Amino acid sequence: MKKLLKLSSISLVLMVLLSSCGSKEQSSTTGWAYNDQKWGGFEKVDYEGQATGPNLILVEGGTFSMGITDQDVTFDWNAIPRRVTVSSFYMDETEVANIDYREYVHWLKRVVGESYPEVWRNALPDTLVWREELAFNEPLVETYYRHPSFDFYPVVGVNWLQANDYCLWRTDRVNEFILIERGVFNPNPEQTDAENFNTEAYLVGQYQGDVRKNLKDYQTGGERQVRFEDGILLPSYRLPTEAEWEYAALALIGNMPSEQDERITDRRIYPWSGNTVRYQKRNKYQGEILANFKRDGGDYMGMAGNLNDHANITAPVRSFMPNDFGLYHMAGNVSEWTADLYRPMTSLDLRDAESQDLNPYRGNKFRTLELDPDGNPVEKDSLGRLRYRYVEDDEAANRENYKRGQGYDYLDGDKESEVVYDYGVHTLISDKARVIKGGSWADRAFWLSPGARRFKEEDKADRTIGFRCAMTRTGSPGGNNDAGGNNFNAKGKKVKRRY
Repeated sequence: MKKLLKLSSISLVLMVLLSSCGSKEQSSTTGWAYNDQKWGGFEKVDYEGQATGPNLILVEGGTFSMGITDQDVTFDWNAIPRRVTVSSFYMDETEVANIDYREYVHWLKRVVGESYPEVWRNALPDTLVWREELAFNEPLVETYYRHPSFDFYPVVGVNWLQANDYCLWRTDRVNEFILIERGVFNPNPEQTDAENFNTEAYLVGQYQGDVRKNLKDYQTGGERQVRFEDGILLPSYRLPTEAEWEYAALALIGNMPSEQDERITDRRIYPWSGNTVRYQKRNKYQGEILANFKRDGGDYMGMAGNLNDHANITAPVRSFMPNDFGLYHMAGNVSEWTADLYRPMTSLDLRDAESQDLNPYRGNKFRTLELDPDGNPVEKDSLGRLRYRYVEDDEAANRENYKRGQGYDYLDGDKESEVVYDYGVHTLISDKARVIKGGSWADRAFWLSPGARRFKEEDKADRTIGFRCAMTRTGSPGGNNDAGGNNFNAKGKKVKRRY
């Protein structure tokens, strides 16, 4: 009886506390009100899900057979099929175009060019990639990148390092735009040198900006700047991993009978169904070439009066048919950089893949922020970016989930593996070799298969290589309206929830 009275007293106190909160939303575990200064000011945002950044498309993740889908005519055995799962992510609808990249170079020249001219000069594409001893391509050296005729053609002559720098710059410009659209910032074209918007510097309080109106601070009753926990700013744009790129290119979602079926009706050799490079359905497009590639020796676009792909070199980034994810040119036009370090897929790779079959990636080089004695990030650099250092192996020695600061050669060239890479003596594979995928306007159809893979040194550029950006998806893999799992109510009916 005493226990019942005690429980009743606790219940009564809770009822009084909850009623005093009025219409405020409360914690389900403590009863304390959210977003209320009287209750400590703990904030819960009304989050509707990750916004889709400019030019991005959500690629719903899943399992697939990663590796060669056609005959291994080169006998490299470097893409042996294996079952992996890729998390949901966002991918650029198109390759980055010349006009997009010129906008980037223009910003660098305007903001940091006077003090640091080497920065924008180092970002320039190598337009000399068009030169060849026995071909008349000199007009393209002057026109392809700069002339408005090629504005919406994929940028080429950009190496892997430059592509990564573009991704970082794009992240900051998109997030700055979001803050302007939300009324937090006023547009400020007068930014220079270190005083330009950088997402990371802003989040740690090292960039103030031209503030219009900050967010309400429920702890103090005043205002505060946007925080990472608000879910307003987007994750970083980046290069896709090889697994992400291959999964997005295959777009096997197009061969699922329905949303209720967990099966694929037909495998794919290319980013479309069928075993040819021509459109097969019986309509006005039947027989049309589905990608921009080199059909045969000396045949880049067919005959006058009936051009097969209407592109002797590259084609506009929104030409040809997109695949079933809505992505253009996942085969042909230009090969594309991926984030991965290149290594052949050996039997050792496959053994290791048994435990690394979720989001496989080779190329981790872990970093950590440089901190002052008080544990705060040190002052940003002269270009407005936070300072990082690489993690040493001894820092990870006592961890269980990883042991190396740099995982380039892990189980494939390090002291624990059976493989040794002796660059320049026995192989051309180095720690600068990066995977390129997709085939180009100068390639035969074999290289259009998403499973085909080659490599290029990260500091080298080519007239056949471009890139597109990706972004990590946070939250439910199916999108903002996804149920977030198989949720059922008390009557056994499936319910939808927004996260």
